[in-house]
Amino acid sequence: MSLIDRFSAYAAWRSNVSGAIQHLRSWLTETEVGDAQSDLRLQHLLDRLREDKLVVAFVAEFSRGKSELINAIFFAEYGKRVLPSSAGRTTMCPTELQWESGQTPGVRLLPIDTRARRESMNDLRRAPAEWVFEPFDVRDAGSVERALRRVSETLRVPRAEAERLGFVVDDTGMAGARPDADGQVEVARWRHAIIQFPHPLLEQGLVIVDTPGLNAIGSEPELTLSLLPSAHALLFVLAADTGVTQSDLAVWNNQVNTGRTQRRGRMVVLNKIDGLWDGLRSDTTIESEINRQVSSVAETLGIEPRQVFPVSAQKALLAKVNHDQALLDRSRIENLEHALSHELLPARQQILTESALSEASEIVGRVVELLEARLSGLHEQLREMSDLRGKNQSVIEYMMRKVRTEKEEFEQGLQKYHAVRSVFTNLSNKLLAHIGLDAVRVETRRTREAMLDANFSRDLRGAMVEFFDTLRGNLLKSSQEVTEITTMLDAMYKRLSVEHGLKLAPPTSFSTFRYQREITKLETAFNDQLNSVGTMITQWKGTVTQRFFETIATEARRTFEIANRDVEQWLRAVMAPLETQVREYQLQLKRRLESVKRVYEATGTLEERIDELNQHETVLLRQLEELRGMQGAIERALAPADAAPVAANLAA
Repeated sequence: MSLIDRFSAYAAWRSNVSGAIQHLRSWLTETEVGDAQSDLRLQHLLDRLREDKLVVAFVAEFSRGKSELINAIFFAEYGKRVLPSSAGRTTMCPTELQWESGQTPGVRLLPIDTRARRESMNDLRRAPAEWVFEPFDVRDAGSVERALRRVSETLRVPRAEAERLGFVVDDTGMAGARPDADGQVEVARWRHAIIQFPHPLLEQGLVIVDTPGLNAIGSEPELTLSLLPSAHALLFVLAADTGVTQSDLAVWNNQVNTGRTQRRGRMVVLNKIDGLWDGLRSDTTIESEINRQVSSVAETLGIEPRQVFPVSAQKALLAKVNHDQALLDRSRIENLEHALSHELLPARQQILTESALSEASEIVGRVVELLEARLSGLHEQLREMSDLRGKNQSVIEYMMRKVRTEKEEFEQGLQKYHAVRSVFTNLSNKLLAHIGLDAVRVETRRTREAMLDANFSRDLRGAMVEFFDTLRGNLLKSSQEVTEITTMLDAMYKRLSVEHGLKLAPPTSFSTFRYQREITKLETAFNDQLNSVGTMITQWKGTVTQRFFETIATEARRTFEIANRDVEQWLRAVMAPLETQVREYQLQLKRRLESVKRVYEATGTLEERIDELNQHETVLLRQLEELRGMQGAIERALAPADAAPVAANLAA
């Protein structure tokens, strides 16, 4: 099965899972056994499945064939090149190819001068007015080509302006952009580009990130701190005729092999092997030369040779368009596609499977607990009603007093529950105070003031280091409060189970480790990019401060936003079963009392009440059966399954 077929199968799998979860959500609403919290969690899960993206990033220096490789892997079935591929520079800024329903085909372009402002890329993404939009007609190849060509536009600006915008300028041209005789520097006209293209793969959630060469990208921080680390697969492209050049090595060290990019899904592509097909060398000689180049690349980059994939993107595209299997085999593109599909899709599918299964199982488990509690209460009522058969009024009076006493005792015991609820609220507030966004804002403001007041590089670096220490301290305090909350609720769960027979599973656990790990990765990136003697000496204090808050502080805030959202959801989820069971038990006691009272007052016959309870028992048992059936349907939908090949329909 081809990569395109596998991706389509993945999209179909995601759709099936969404259908099964939506069925569960609708059923909970119709039967009135769900609650607002469960409904919200299922809606979030459905949103996550619907909005799921698979991000594949391509990184390389100029003229390594990135655009042609993207065309060959993803868009050959389209019958033509989607991305422009020609000699020279074709991509001058980070470029995303994506599509969402309702969009207008075209290119969104963010002007380069936004780099000089305080807004982060994340903020600017939500500000459409800041972008220039160039529409195109997908049926007109010329219109598409003209629009996409804008991604390669440049400006010539004075050296000081280039440096203000974050570009590295070097008189030799080795370590940065080289000024011309007039002191002008060529820089990218756009900071970022988003190509909105209605292609079937993009419609299914694929996002392709194409990056420019090292000098063009300058010091665009979002690339190394957010865009590339969030990619599910990252392909580093080299040219077979040059191997690893100094500029290639700089791209590898600065953009690919950093502390924040994941190792899984990272591949090196040795492109343009067709340059060795000169007709003068034998296949054995060509194979030997390719193997030597693969070994050399792997040794230079410090990776295993199996992570290096020699290909010819140009011949692969040609072979796919012309349906030439022999040429396709010689291009070796299928080896790369096979590795990509096995790295990209199963890993992402596993993440979604674990998330969906955990959410759905927990919600189903809570509803099962509720239905079993109702069933247990109903059985208690049936026993009481059956015991009243043939009994006189005094026995019925005794039974009524007994149930009323149980109700009073439970309500007295609720004082402990309310006390725990009060402590839970206080601990929750303390937890949110440490992990919430207000804490990050306060620390960010303090750090900015400290950096602006710093007189020496040591003070500047110290302020930034303290920023990380404070965030880690907040996460550590949060972890301790989570443990305290979990221990307290566990004790309350056990007490209610022993004293009143409530069916409560232990509270779910929560860990702040993933957020601590993200802050550690962020600190590693900070040390690589900003926390160096060279940076402190060569860059003005205001520039360092601005870069820190545009990049590091913004990413830290994003991490805490996720942590804050997850903690709030956990707090609601961990308390909901207890609240639901307490309400349900109160309701059961009230029903038992009313049943005995009705018999005592002769407002309904004993047998009629027993029949009612038996009918209700049938309904509860059917609901339990239906619920377990839906849980099984979700588990079956989550099992990986390949869809039928659909590549032939993609060009339609």
